[in-house]
Amino acid sequence: MTPLLQLKSKILKSQFGQRLDKALVELFPNYSRSYIKKLILNNKVEINNKIINEPKKKMFGCEQIVIHIFNEVNIHSRPQKIPLDIIYEDDEILVINKPQNLVVHPGAGNLDGTVLNALLYYYPKIIHVPRAGIVHRLDKNTTGLMVITKTIFAQMSLVKDLKLRKIIRIYEAIINGCISTDGIIDMPISRHPIKRTCMAINLMGKPAITHYKVIECFRAHTRLKVKLETGRTHQIRVHMAYINHPLVGDLVYGHRLKLLKNFSKEFNCVINNFNRQALHATTLSLYHPRTGIKMKWHIDIPTDMIMLINLLKSDKITYKNKINL
Repeated sequence: MTPLLQLKSKILKSQFGQRLDKALVELFPNYSRSYIKKLILNNKVEINNKIINEPKKKMFGCEQIVIHIFNEVNIHSRPQKIPLDIIYEDDEILVINKPQNLVVHPGAGNLDGTVLNALLYYYPKIIHVPRAGIVHRLDKNTTGLMVITKTIFAQMSLVKDLKLRKIIRIYEAIINGCISTDGIIDMPISRHPIKRTCMAINLMGKPAITHYKVIECFRAHTRLKVKLETGRTHQIRVHMAYINHPLVGDLVYGHRLKLLKNFSKEFNCVINNFNRQALHATTLSLYHPRTGIKMKWHIDIPTDMIMLINLLKSDKITYKNKINL
């Protein structure tokens, strides 16, 4: 397998007069301007079959572009027979329901056993798509819907749509504490200055907007529907912790709670030992990259969250009956 990928495109007429690096960022939204500039300076960009290493070069429109990028997937990943719960598939995309305890992309401490490894086994040609077709990620212990692209065209299209907020992602979450009204959290997020595997609210960070709607209130918890307007790493978890309502089971951004007064030992045990953040990507909506048709998928919450909700409901009913005696 070749270590290089060739990404091809065409400068748009509307990009007349733009710098080469800026034009390429618009055409290849997967990559930052600094990365694109580095490729240009390292002779990895061809315009009309000629290598160009001047980021400032002005475009006229309609030039044929070829970018040669290093395919990191070849180094770090190998095909592995890991089951994928495929909800939808065609020639351009597939949609999966990711289970808990499954990392999406290899990284430090998780060089294999990931969604990416599973994709390389299930559809070997995906090795020729940047990032093996992964458009967006879910945390290791967040469950639910993800879209994967099977072609370079589809990936560039959906990554662009993601940045333009045309892809809709809706989650269900169970949080600690009671919220009675719907709301919006608009606080920027960046890498934590000390805990580099974590994220944090930072006024100098990237914009991050989360909408939440109350589904059901319990005695000391709330079930929410959450919609992402932006897609920062750990966004929902960080935002919920910021308003002092961390997700049940989130020991990174929350904390192991003290025993709640007037609750049974069994109730406290279940809540404090829920072994992941109570977060599930229930709904995914996008425009198909090839046909332009709007598509939508919904997947019910998994068993562990259903059991948690049933516990919260049961406790609420029991408590209400007691105070009405």
